[in-house]
Amino acid sequence: MVLDYIILGLYALGMVAIAYFTRRRSKSVDDFLHAGKKGINGWMSAFAYGTTYFSAVVFVGYAGKFGASFGLASVWIGIANAIIGSLFAWLVLAKRTKNMTARLSSKTMPDFFEKRYESRGLKVVSAVIVFVFLIPYSASVYSGLSSLFEYVFGIEGWIVMLALAALTAVYLFFGGYFATALSDFIQGIIMLVGVTLMVILFMNNENVNWDLTKLTSDVNKTWFTFESTNGGFFGSTMTLLSLIFLTSFGVWALPQTVHKYYAIRDKKAITQGTVVSTIFALIIGFGAYFVGSLSGLFPSELLASVKPDGYIPVLLAEVIPMGLIGVIAVLILSASMSTLSSVSLASASVVAVDLYKGSIKKDASDKRVNIVMKALCVVFVVISVVLAILNEEYGLAAIAYMMGISWGTLAGCFIGPFVLGVVWKRVTKCAAWTSVISCLVLTVSLIFILGCNHPAYTGGFVSALSNGINCSPMIGSICMIFSVVITALVSLFTKKPSKEALYEAFDKPIENEV
Repeated sequence: MVLDYIILGLYALGMVAIAYFTRRRSKSVDDFLHAGKKGINGWMSAFAYGTTYFSAVVFVGYAGKFGASFGLASVWIGIANAIIGSLFAWLVLAKRTKNMTARLSSKTMPDFFEKRYESRGLKVVSAVIVFVFLIPYSASVYSGLSSLFEYVFGIEGWIVMLALAALTAVYLFFGGYFATALSDFIQGIIMLVGVTLMVILFMNNENVNWDLTKLTSDVNKTWFTFESTNGGFFGSTMTLLSLIFLTSFGVWALPQTVHKYYAIRDKKAITQGTVVSTIFALIIGFGAYFVGSLSGLFPSELLASVKPDGYIPVLLAEVIPMGLIGVIAVLILSASMSTLSSVSLASASVVAVDLYKGSIKKDASDKRVNIVMKALCVVFVVISVVLAILNEEYGLAAIAYMMGISWGTLAGCFIGPFVLGVVWKRVTKCAAWTSVISCLVLTVSLIFILGCNHPAYTGGFVSALSNGINCSPMIGSICMIFSVVITALVSLFTKKPSKEALYEAFDKPIENEV
């Protein structure tokens, strides 16, 4: 156990050291957000993307909960994440986003919306949505980590959350995106080693009962069917397909993942990033869900006292020998630290750049905006930790579904205006507004409609809210499809963007076009 604590201590010191040595790379807003004019190379961009994509929520919440529910079928989620969420996303968006944001000189997604659609109001509304709905995602990461450390190390969850929050705030405050990208590269290597080690140790554990009928006798635990014993609209067929859709297409329009395209260096880096991010996602996604599916091969009494969200922490304590627990804990920490820093950076930037500089104090200096952004990173971390602690105390929502409601709302509001906006000149301001507002209303409405019609509904507001949030993958998928369809339809029947606006976004010559 002492060795495990030493490993954790060395990891924490390493993150602080990165913040210290990269502090000179975050003096301006552009430095803090995009690592300066040179940008980031392909390998670092790919690892930054991948480590932001996969966090403690995937390893603890999703892998445990859905691996247990769907068995080997859950591995399809990881495979789809690699092909759709990484390979296709980079092929479609990386080059286009890099060039268009350079032409428009946009630093954030709300800033992109203002300049692409010539609407300051759209920037303000989208900035508020980003800040508000990234909070539950960040809180879900803290909750996942606290669950791990409680079961494995016996440390109270709130202590873990506060320590992690302090560490995240320090290296993000001083280092900015360059520190984040550098640490993500190191953390990505740790994740690859760690997930490989997890798969090997789980498969070779003496408690695993390799009775393959457990993986094939139930129709929802095979490779080739999405059927389930649950049945109905809320059964696993719809749930699994929704999870695949949400987690694979959602990253196409999340501010923290799209940001990685802004800061990539050149065409060569984009090619490298496309390949590396896909391989990374395939290894991590497949490994995480495969480990989760193996929970069905362990003795049932071992997991009888915990919810599915806690399966992985309990099994880690059972499977991983002393001396290696620290390595696996660093794996989960690495996945989470990178996500937390990216989410905090995305949230703080939209408030500092889009609200403070854009609307409140337009004459604010670059130095002042940079200070405000760093302070907001800390504020966002604090709010997220408070929500995570409250969720732990009152059981407001499962870890996996907290992430789902965040991803679903953000991707639902933005996937039409952003993805169609970078590939199709015809998208209009009216269409962008329609997507953002209608998907926000649709999300809230579906939470209560599905919550009230859920089999577990017991009556009352709290039950409707809780059950509705538990349908977040389905809600997010519906909203994303609606966003693309409504954006396209409204664009066809409203006034075309001006030639000047289209020139600025699509045709204006820029230096170092990729």
